[in-house]
Amino acid sequence: MKPKALFNWSSGKDSALALYKILQEDQYEISTLLTSINEEFQRISMHGVQVSLLEKQAESLGIPLIKMELPKEPSMEEYQQIMSKTMAEIQAQGVTHSVFGDIFLEDLRKYREDQLNAIGMKAVFPLWKQDTSHLIHEFLELGFKTIVTCVNGTYLDKSFAGRIIDQKFIDDLPENVDPCGENGEFHTFTFDGPVFKNPIHFEIGETVKKTYPKPKTSPEEEDTEYVFWFCDLLLK
Repeated sequence: MKPKALFNWSSGKDSALALYKILQEDQYEISTLLTSINEEFQRISMHGVQVSLLEKQAESLGIPLIKMELPKEPSMEEYQQIMSKTMAEIQAQGVTHSVFGDIFLEDLRKYREDQLNAIGMKAVFPLWKQDTSHLIHEFLELGFKTIVTCVNGTYLDKSFAGRIIDQKFIDDLPENVDPCGENGEFHTFTFDGPVFKNPIHFEIGETVKKTYPKPKTSPEEEDTEYVFWFCDLLLK
């Protein structure tokens, strides 16, 4: 029997490609998807995608979905408590592995591995250390379709929000932006491709600006903000 694994599903392109690869390798039984949700706004954390669209993805993928609801701004202690409770429930179903779509962020990988090792589970990274330029082209060649739902204003302007990722989008990216947005430059919602039974239909809503305070490194430092642009997607 294949070991049971949960898949950490963000709704975006890296998740979709990682799921495709793990299913192709056929070494694990993907028993559930796990997605972090902002409980106040009922949207996927960071990506800003409505839960209704996430649920349509899971339905099209044919994999059960667990939504881990988090407070608007959880403390690390709150996050750990909610995560521990969720993982205990998942482990009780015989799940031994956890799959992620991370590509090259070493600190994030170590954090994930340490957290899982502490409860006797193992992490799996199907995309790890692969060239991101190659990955985004492979993603498109496989027939995946994805739209940008959030951009970090430090790297990209408002015009990139709400764009479908294609060769023109890739060509338009500044040189300092990773083609997969692996440094958090942008986030996406994948609505069609070989892992889906049918495409997810949506309409593009308004693009809104949101700001978040930057942590100060000293009391004398001036208040500054992170700027993000979110393109709202509406289920059809």
